[in-house]
Amino acid sequence: MTAVPAPVSSTAAGALSAFLRGVERRALVVAELQCGDPARAEQTLVAVMRAFAAVASDLPMAQWPSRFWTLLGQRQALREPATGQWPPSLAALGEMAPLPRLALLLRVGGSLDEGIATRVLDVDEEGYQRLLATACPRDPDGQPDAAAWRALAEQVQLRVRDLPAKRLQQLQQPSAPAANNQAPASSWRAPPRDERASTSGKRRRPNAKPRWRGPVILLITVAVLLLAALGWRHWQGRALTADGPLPEGVVGEAGPVTVEALPASDVRPAAGSDAQASEDAAMLADRDYPLLAEADMHAWSAAGGPLPVDESQPKPTRPEPVGAALETSAADE
Repeated sequence: MTAVPAPVSSTAAGALSAFLRGVERRALVVAELQCGDPARAEQTLVAVMRAFAAVASDLPMAQWPSRFWTLLGQRQALREPATGQWPPSLAALGEMAPLPRLALLLRVGGSLDEGIATRVLDVDEEGYQRLLATACPRDPDGQPDAAAWRALAEQVQLRVRDLPAKRLQQLQQPSAPAANNQAPASSWRAPPRDERASTSGKRRRPNAKPRWRGPVILLITVAVLLLAALGWRHWQGRALTADGPLPEGVVGEAGPVTVEALPASDVRPAAGSDAQASEDAAMLADRDYPLLAEADMHAWSAAGGPLPVDESQPKPTRPEPVGAALETSAADE
């Protein structure tokens, strides 16, 4: 089954292309030195790149290195015993078992840290250290040869730096069509666009409903509900005005207003009212009437009562202390 890359946006496609450009050189050298066959290594790497492009859009970018190298390290071409050929400077790689050789190449060729390498090899840290120890060249005494390890690492890194750009361009070419009537498959660097998504906004399905139908239905529903509410209110008002007992607290019409004339008043003025009126008029005409209004005041003054305090004058702003009045009283005694 061929993995089909998922449609991605232009920003995500640019990030994916940049990531693969940065990793493809080291990945090709690791695959080639692991299986010993350049053609098989290129086929394996192209398949891994297509599979990775299909799932990259669903992963955070921080997980891209781990997922890419895991996909590459789990390919059968890199796990089975190799029958290829290696240059003389790297002939020691052909003598190693697949897992120790892959651990060494991931370390010196892929430049992977220990955390990613353990996930690619599916081993713990102790197992990863054992694989590196197994891959380390030995001297005639069976001891680890640091100089041989350094020379082997330099040869692998030199191969990464001197990899021809033409081989990298071949990886980016789309695969050939399977038949004359089939279009060539897109490259892993340019994931295919989702034509259905791009044309869905332009083409309308034959059985699609017009866009104006939804708003019209909504307006009709609102109008029907409004008419129903008005009809219910009108019917309720007529029911209240009909004959029958009204609910408690409800005020209704009791019929037309009746107007009646009031009976004539039989109240007559008293017989002595005219005499009292004449006496009041004579009292008001007397020039001494104002003195009679203050008779009580004059009687109080005549009896020797104290005159009221004159409050028309302004009061002092600083009243005399209470102690001063007490001292005056004591001095008088």
